[in-house]
Amino acid sequence: MNHLLLLASSFTDVKPGLIFWTLVTFLLVAFILRSRAWGPILSLVEEREKQITASVDSAEKARKEAEELVAQAKQAIAQARQEAGEAMRKNQTEMERFRDQATAEARKKAEEELASARKQIQEEKNKAISEVKAVAVDLALQAAERLLGEQLDDKKHRKLAEQFIEQMPRS
Repeated sequence: MNHLLLLASSFTDVKPGLIFWTLVTFLLVAFILRSRAWGPILSLVEEREKQITASVDSAEKARKEAEELVAQAKQAIAQARQEAGEAMRKNQTEMERFRDQATAEARKKAEEELASARKQIQEEKNKAISEVKAVAVDLALQAAERLLGEQLDDKKHRKLAEQFIEQMPRS
């Protein structure tokens, strides 16, 4: 225990020689550190500061580029939507025009077929009337031959019968 007291009292005692040599050692270590280590330490700190500044600048530049890309993407999307809308309107207009054209062509074809059918009907009607007239003339001649009992001149009487039939009222 006594030994602890001696150690404690020597720790708190002021010794000028120890202070002097401690101060000299401190100044010598500070001078050596300043001349040998301070420059490299400061250059490392400055280099690290430059790297941090460059990283911050790079991050800021990347953020601005990302914002520009987002703005360009939004603009491209808006333009694509506008172009799609225009294409839809154009397609709709073309479809309406195509439908109108197809309808007009169908009407024209139907009218042509109707006209052709009417013409054919008229031709068939005229042909039938001619056949009926020929049969009527033949019947009239046969009836006249039987009534008169003799053969008539075919050309003259046929002409007379045809004139008679032409003068008959039409229904």
